Amino acid sequence: MPAAPRDLRFPSIDGLRAFEAVARLGSFERAADELAVTASAVGKRLATLEDLLGTPLLQRTGKALALSAAGKEYLEQVRSALALLSAMPLHQRAAQRIERLRVTTPPTFARQILVPRLEAFTHAQPQIELELLLSIPYLDQAPPDSDVLVRTASREAGVEHGTLLLDDRVLPVAAPGLLAKLPPLREPADLRHAPLLRTPLEPWTPWFRAAGLDWPEPASGPRLVDLGLTLEAAVSAQGVALARPTLARAWLDTRTLKPLFPISAPAANPYFLWPPEPQGAAAVFTRWLRGVCAEAEAWSAEWLSGLR
Repeated sequence: MPAAPRDLRFPSIDGLRAFEAVARLGSFERAADELAVTASAVGKRLATLEDLLGTPLLQRTGKALALSAAGKEYLEQVRSALALLSAMPLHQRAAQRIERLRVTTPPTFARQILVPRLEAFTHAQPQIELELLLSIPYLDQAPPDSDVLVRTASREAGVEHGTLLLDDRVLPVAAPGLLAKLPPLREPADLRHAPLLRTPLEPWTPWFRAAGLDWPEPASGPRLVDLGLTLEAAVSAQGVALARPTLARAWLDTRTLKPLFPISAPAANPYFLWPPEPQGAAAVFTRWLRGVCAEAEAWSAEWLSGLR
């Protein structure tokens, strides 16, 4: 077989895949979702391909996209080439390189922080098969053989054994239905008229001190040994909850729960990550999770500053 001419320039596989995806799906955004990149990246790959070919492949009229005459002809060739490449046995070995990762987290962290953003990770890392398990923080029990463990702990214990993941603050929140039944809560001391929801995972004493109150821990009412259950009880107008904005965000955004005062205190038991120095797929996941938690912390700080 004769050698290819030295001045022959081949298009990149990424460029060909971007063109085929845009042509099939009809938009840069949909192609970006499928390829797990940004729409800007898709546009750059397509522009590089058009520069190489010296002809436009798409006609852009406002937001509408249509194939040019050259694009229609080239698309058939691209699809044939991609089909040939994908049919080669060596290219099909990716399925054998799937990395399985077991991640254990407390229930409320999983529901409010992790799962709503998980699709972005699975799109970006299709080679990692994630198994998500729930722990019981109060009993300090976790399923065995976890590759990554997220847990709440005191600052001293957490720093000794893990890496700080999400450093929250807490403040009192309540449902409008409860507030309508109570005397006006104009200052922290007015909480003496309100039922305070209790959980051993979030003691009231640190917030009492931040608010200038020398009260002891509440001694009446049910003890809820889960942060999510405590928030659900608050939503049901059963009492005032001491909440982390990052976990209560959905209810705060809809005003289903309302902050009572602009005073906050550090969470007694932040979220920590084990092991402190993960490897392989665990390192990829924890790097992504740290970014998710950093965004949550930034939102919480901005939201809290807006209360002042």
